[in-house]
Amino acid sequence: MDALDRKILTELQLDGRLTITELAARVKLSVSPCHRRLRDLEREGAIRGYRALVDPAAVGLDFEALVFATLRWEDPDTVTAFEQAVTAIPNVIQAQRLFGEPDYLLRVATADLAAFQQLYDQQLARLPGVQRLNSTLVMKSIIDSRPLPE
Repeated sequence: MDALDRKILTELQLDGRLTITELAARVKLSVSPCHRRLRDLEREGAIRGYRALVDPAAVGLDFEALVFATLRWEDPDTVTAFEQAVTAIPNVIQAQRLFGEPDYLLRVATADLAAFQQLYDQQLARLPGVQRLNSTLVMKSIIDSRPLPE
């Protein structure tokens, strides 16, 4: 991957709806070479997909919490069961496995505190292998969905 590929990626992260003509102009390439590079980036997996960034408040998901999960055991079966169960909860909008403690960081979006409490009690606390959950409420997002650096 060279500097031109990185520029293409940067432009697409800023506006994923660019036409190939607009993209080519922004990175100072003709359309055909730009299109080839774009297809190569997609084929190689550098571009995993395209989607719209939706404002959570616009769809009634004004409340966000970070949930730290510690598992009782970290054997492969427990980890697999936990990760599959987390994947099945739509309100978990991001999940990351961590080194050290806690074992996982879950980003959860709900309509309000009452909805979060219900989700916590009925689904999160019942996840397979969970020893402990700790939550913190997000006061305000400062950086959200920032493009990766060049």
